[in-house]
Amino acid sequence: MTVTSKVDSTQPSGASTAQSEALFDRARRVTPGGVNSPVRAFRSVGGVPRFMASADGAYLTDADGTRYVDYIGSWGPMILGHNHPAVRDAVVQAAQDGTSFGAPGWREVDLAELVCRVTGAQKVRFVNSGTEATMSALRLARGFTGRKYTLKFRGNYHGHADALLVEAGSGLMTNADQLGTAAPSSAGVPDEYARLTLVSEYNDPQALDALMRERGHEIAAVIFEPVVGNAGVLLPTPDFLSALHRVREHGTLLIADEVMTGFRLSANGATGRLGLTPDLSCWGKIIGGGLPVGAYGGRAEIMDFVSPQGPVYQAGTLSGNPLAMSAGLATLQALQDDPGLYARLDAYTERLAQGLQAAADEAGVTVCINHVGSMLTVFFQAGPVATYTDAARSDTAAFAVWFQGLLRRGVYWAPSQFESIFVSGVHGDTELQATLQAAREAFLEVAAHAGADA
Repeated sequence: MTVTSKVDSTQPSGASTAQSEALFDRARRVTPGGVNSPVRAFRSVGGVPRFMASADGAYLTDADGTRYVDYIGSWGPMILGHNHPAVRDAVVQAAQDGTSFGAPGWREVDLAELVCRVTGAQKVRFVNSGTEATMSALRLARGFTGRKYTLKFRGNYHGHADALLVEAGSGLMTNADQLGTAAPSSAGVPDEYARLTLVSEYNDPQALDALMRERGHEIAAVIFEPVVGNAGVLLPTPDFLSALHRVREHGTLLIADEVMTGFRLSANGATGRLGLTPDLSCWGKIIGGGLPVGAYGGRAEIMDFVSPQGPVYQAGTLSGNPLAMSAGLATLQALQDDPGLYARLDAYTERLAQGLQAAADEAGVTVCINHVGSMLTVFFQAGPVATYTDAARSDTAAFAVWFQGLLRRGVYWAPSQFESIFVSGVHGDTELQATLQAAREAFLEVAAHAGADA
């Protein structure tokens, strides 16, 4: 089918992928797997990854000229839509002053003040990615507390630093022992590193309480995603949120990984929406407005342990880069200037969830849809899905059929069962109706595929 959109798109559902195929062939000769981040390779859904040529508003256009309604949004930062004029103009203006100084600049001060004002953090340090933010926050927690162990939750992904690739997102699952120690999720991570990271089950407050009673005196920090996005969308229960706050009784710091949810689920992220009060928070995605930015921040007494004021070393040549700072400033300012945006995002995502559920029901396909704010995952199973163990029961083969059905009909969904999709402020009724029509037909393909296999 042809996707009806704000742009004149006449590509049939069988649009050519010749340019993407050629680029993928070239890329595989010079890049591992042909991509610069694993999920882009489409290995879990099959087919050839689309190589994108441009993006505007709610749409991506690939190298073959096919347009797609985009629900990845560069994995979260494009809350205003692609190529937003204010963000683009800010970057162009900043570039005229130089692309990198290797010295302080006014934009990083302005952005730090804005982040602190909105989030309640007292001090913040900018880095270049979410991975840098989380690894730096954990080093800071160890330096501040004098303890060496940290605790994370199964299925929470905090970047690819060695100590965090344990039971990480959709990576290799391993069984933890009763004290929470688990094996690494990646080759190249020594067992000695993994043993410094304890693991508990997300949304299991009893397990967290028990582990803290046993090991709490050794644990520098508990790091967590307030709303999980890399196991698909998982929502925290009230009891689990209460257990998170209790970790402080053991002198342990609470670190909220808001790289994905920060400024997306509310002006103050998921922690603001859920009423959480972490000691440290990590941000990324939206604060860079599409450019590489991460940050960590929180209480001044903790942040003052960071060099050059304190003994915990962390540095970065491009940290506070003027282009990235300008994009972040423009994005956060635009969010502040549109106080109704979050309500519109919630309403669109709710309508999307309801429409997808109805389409699945009509086709006789069993799904469980988790969503909050502008994040959503369609799990191909009955549900409920509250933990990574729950999510892992999903029918990934059915999801792959559905994904390819959407892609052929001009809808670019996250190419993994275990990811969130992201709605932007420029997704409107035209995009919604095109998405739901594509989803109806794709669900029918799933049902037909299941019948053929029966």
